[in-house]
Amino acid sequence: MHEVTPYFEEVLKLLKLLIATPSFSKEENHTAAILKEFFQFKNIDVVQVGNNIAVRNKYFSEEKPTILLNSHHDTVRPNASYSHNPFEAIESEGKLYGLGSNDAGGSVAALLGCFLYYFEKKDLQYNLIFAASAEEEISGSGGIESLLIHLPPISCAIVGEPTQMQMAVSEMGLLVVDCTAKGVAGHAARTEGVNAIYNAMVDIDWFRQYQLPKISPTLGACKMTVTQINTPNKAHNVIPDLCNFTVDIRVNELYNFEDIISIIKSNVSCEIVPRSLRLKSTSIAEDHVLVQSGVANGLSMYGSPTLSDKALMPFPALKLGPGNSERSHIADEYIYIDEIKNGIEIYIALLKNIL
Repeated sequence: MHEVTPYFEEVLKLLKLLIATPSFSKEENHTAAILKEFFQFKNIDVVQVGNNIAVRNKYFSEEKPTILLNSHHDTVRPNASYSHNPFEAIESEGKLYGLGSNDAGGSVAALLGCFLYYFEKKDLQYNLIFAASAEEEISGSGGIESLLIHLPPISCAIVGEPTQMQMAVSEMGLLVVDCTAKGVAGHAARTEGVNAIYNAMVDIDWFRQYQLPKISPTLGACKMTVTQINTPNKAHNVIPDLCNFTVDIRVNELYNFEDIISIIKSNVSCEIVPRSLRLKSTSIAEDHVLVQSGVANGLSMYGSPTLSDKALMPFPALKLGPGNSERSHIADEYIYIDEIKNGIEIYIALLKNIL
C-alpha cells in the first residue's frame, strides 16, 4: 500500500485558501492572518512582524543550531491574459491553478508539511523555524530582513522557490541602475538643440553589446538589459534635453556592484544612479551539510538566474522547491499537485540526514 505523504491534504487545503486571498506585496495582511490562524488552531506560538509569520518546533532549544525553512506568501499582480479568475484555486488534470500557486505557494505548502512532520519530534540535532515572509516579489524592507532581527540566530536555511526540487546552490545578484542622458532643448522643426534620446542611444547600444568578461562556473556571464526608457517631453515638437532609461543587471559572484558601476561609468556618458546595493549574488558551499544531504538524495545542483530572499540572508541558504520557475508570473499560473506532494517528501528526506 502506497504510504500517505504526511500533512499533504492539510497543507493543500491551506494553499487553496491562500490562492483565493489576494496578497500583493505590501498587502499580505489577509494571508498573514490566515497563516496565523492556522498555527493558533494547532496551539503553535506565532511570531508576527508586519506581514511576516514565523513559528518554532515544539522542543526548540537555545543551545542548538537552527535551520530556517522559508518561503514567501506575497504575489505579483495578475496580468491581463488570465483566462479564469486568478484568485480561484482550480484543480484540473493534476494541476492546481491560481495566482501564487507556483510562485511560491507550492513551496510554502511543502515546507509547512515538512515543518509539521518534525514539529513534535524530540532530540533533533537542529531547531527548525518555519517562516512565511512578505514583500519578496519587490525585495521590500518589510520582508525577510525585518523578520530575521526578531528570530534567534540562524545557522542555515532552505528557501522555497520553484526549482523543480533541484538545488540552486548559487543565484545571480540584481543591480538596477537609472541612467540620465542630457542634451539641449530646441524646436524640432529647426536644426538646433542636442537630442538627449540620440545621446542615450549611444549608451544603450554599449549596454546591449558589452559583455563583462568574468564567467561563473555555475551562473555563467553577467547580463545587462535596458528595460525602460522615457523623456519628460509632453510635446512632439520639442527636442528633449533629458532621456532617462533603466538597466537591469544580473550579477554573478565574481563581481561586486562597485566594480560594475565603475566599469559602466568609464564607458558611458550618461549619469548613473544605482537603486540599491543590497541584492548581491549568493552561493552555498557544495560541501555544506544541506547540499551534501541533497546529493545523497539524488538532487542535482545548478546556478539560478532569478533572485530570491536568499540574497538578503547573512547565512548559508539553499534554494529548493516544487514547481517550475518558467511558470512564475505567467497567465493561468499553476503547479502540479504531485509536485507539492513530492516536495514534502524530499524536504523530509533531506532533513532526515541532518536532524
